Amino acid sequence: MPSGEERIIDLFRPLARHPGAFGLIDDCAAVTPPPGTDLVLKADAIVGTVHFFADDPAGDVARKALRVNLSDLAAKGAKPIGFLLSLALPGNVGMEWIAAFARGLGQDAENYGCPLLGGDTDRTPGPVVVSIALFGSVPTGTMVKRGGAKVGDRVVVSGTIGDAALGVRLCQDASLATRWRLSKVQAKHLTSRYRLPQPRNAAAEAVRQFANAGMDVSDGLAGDLDKMCRASGASATIHAERVPLSDAARAAMAADPSLIEPILTGGDDYEILATVEDAKLEPLRQAAAAAGVTFTEIGRIAGGEGTRFLDGDGKVLAFKQASYSHF
Repeated sequence: MPSGEERIIDLFRPLARHPGAFGLIDDCAAVTPPPGTDLVLKADAIVGTVHFFADDPAGDVARKALRVNLSDLAAKGAKPIGFLLSLALPGNVGMEWIAAFARGLGQDAENYGCPLLGGDTDRTPGPVVVSIALFGSVPTGTMVKRGGAKVGDRVVVSGTIGDAALGVRLCQDASLATRWRLSKVQAKHLTSRYRLPQPRNAAAEAVRQFANAGMDVSDGLAGDLDKMCRASGASATIHAERVPLSDAARAAMAADPSLIEPILTGGDDYEILATVEDAKLEPLRQAAAAAGVTFTEIGRIAGGEGTRFLDGDGKVLAFKQASYSHF
């Protein structure tokens, strides 16, 4: 009779479509990167009660775990090859939850062209922990680095900023929807953006071709931009009114203007932050738009150190905490 671990592995075999995964019957996988490419590697974990709620659907937890890693690859201009999964489960998690997790993960693995290569399962006394190691590729020497911003570059972001930071607050306190004067559709938009990121992998090739620097926005726009500037030995000035917001975020901020701080610093956006030369700004926008992704120019890179966010009157915004941190 198969052991419990073997029955869990059986649920994931349909995801292991890469020939180098050997149907998950071996201890290791073997992958040959495409000729003339560099491997791009990323590992990220999500933890129950920290990155998702205990009652979140298992399939959404699986998709979120994969998507937060895919988002990093997108900002590097990389295409996914496959991933390794490490799953630590408490004793109260049954096979039904695991099966739903595997189905959700399988849907995204197929949608993003990113097969399972292998992994591990363990028991834990704590909450569910999902760790993914993702493998991607770029043509040799073309990965878009965090530290590539140049003086004079335009700063751009994809999609909209701040939805997830507001969404997690709504998940914690549903009455905020009334205080923020949100419709049901707007409230659902914000919570869904927290529960299920939308990585911009469709724009990865546009980023690779035209951006000087790139990273995904996971710890808040203000904090992640500061990391990019420090890595690049540069500074940035951002016009807060140019930062793209969804209709739901604009409605919430109209009711409570102080929400500008969590919008700019709260994290979990999983959008692409990039810098691009003037001459390449429009080609980047057009290439990304053809892939269904919008980029908005929000500021400029300069010499010196630090980042400044200016309000509509040109005054510098001060933040209590510019970046989300686990510690």
